[in-house]
Amino acid sequence: MSSPLNPPRRPAKFALFALGFRPFFLAAGLFAVVLLGLWLAMLQGKIAGGPLAPAVWHGHEMLFGYAAAVIAGFLLAAAQNWTGIRTPSGPPLAALFLLWLAGRLCFLVPGLPAGLVALVDLLFLPALALTLAWPIVKARQLHNYPFPVMLLALAAANALVHAEALGWTASSASLGLHLAVYVVVTMMAVMGGRVIPFFTDNKLRTSPRRWNIIERLVPVATLAALLAALIAPVSPVTALLAAIAATVHFTRVAGWYAGKVWSVPLLWILHLGYAWIALGFALLALSATGVGAATSASLHAFTTGGIGVMTLGMMARVSLGHTGRPIDSVPLMTLAFVAINLAALIRVALPLFFPAVYTAGLTVAGLAWMFAFGLFAAIYAPMLLRPRIDGKAG
Repeated sequence: MSSPLNPPRRPAKFALFALGFRPFFLAAGLFAVVLLGLWLAMLQGKIAGGPLAPAVWHGHEMLFGYAAAVIAGFLLAAAQNWTGIRTPSGPPLAALFLLWLAGRLCFLVPGLPAGLVALVDLLFLPALALTLAWPIVKARQLHNYPFPVMLLALAAANALVHAEALGWTASSASLGLHLAVYVVVTMMAVMGGRVIPFFTDNKLRTSPRRWNIIERLVPVATLAALLAALIAPVSPVTALLAAIAATVHFTRVAGWYAGKVWSVPLLWILHLGYAWIALGFALLALSATGVGAATSASLHAFTTGGIGVMTLGMMARVSLGHTGRPIDSVPLMTLAFVAINLAALIRVALPLFFPAVYTAGLTVAGLAWMFAFGLFAAIYAPMLLRPRIDGKAG
């Protein structure tokens, strides 16, 4: 029986499409598990690939599937905070999400023409760029204009991958994948510079150090090193520029650091994610000198390390804040944070130090990745599916 002190509980409402972070974060977590499961099956010869070669498909879906979903969820929520203008919710958000999902499913349906797969997959990023540009341009926020531009750069990178699959180019897929990695790394560096010191100070009251000269050098050094790596992967100039970028990024993240960070999992995961990006530049410098093993190590420091670690941390924190919950890590998520860093460590260290066990290491790293994102999906799905606990919209 109910009473004024013990009213009947209302059924939980479905809020998946209340704000952009909800469907895209949940889908990213689930897709990260499926993606690595399929990739491990491909490596063992249990299933065949689609219109893309298996290695290309793996990189493509990591970037244009998983990373694009996280970016979409984060930017749609952030743009609403930045501008005070509502970003899509309800049916328009569901339509945008289904566009992303259709791109993923097309690769998994046997026999679809490569042209149809390309057409469906290429629609999402331009649609997201236009959706994001509307509130930013309306609010005249010049400092946020680069985000729609970077999304269009990602769309161009995706087109380069599909151009090779369609036979229009001889070898543009590798260029497209590297360009996509570098665009996402640039996004991570920009957003990391905004939120990591802010989150750190907000939680620990430590006043992270920020040097004006370093902040001015970050975009210049980052773009110079990455452009050089695209144009001349093995070159003294690329090695020098990448070393400068590594120094700048390591100095930046060192300024944000405080010993208390290790007591807060939602902070140290972000600091480590940014440190992986800095390490990626250091390994890129080594690769540019002709050390072949450093090429794979650099790529996976950027992807499994920088992108994987930082996005998992961002999804965990943003989901708590935007669902009205205290910004305190769920204890089990600490295991996920350890697992994703273990996956990154294996992917980076094996080609450099243990090439003989590289194949076995891929399986261990893949399982650690799946464990990390499986935990995220299991823990956060109820939060993302239900309304905010404080009764606010979003």
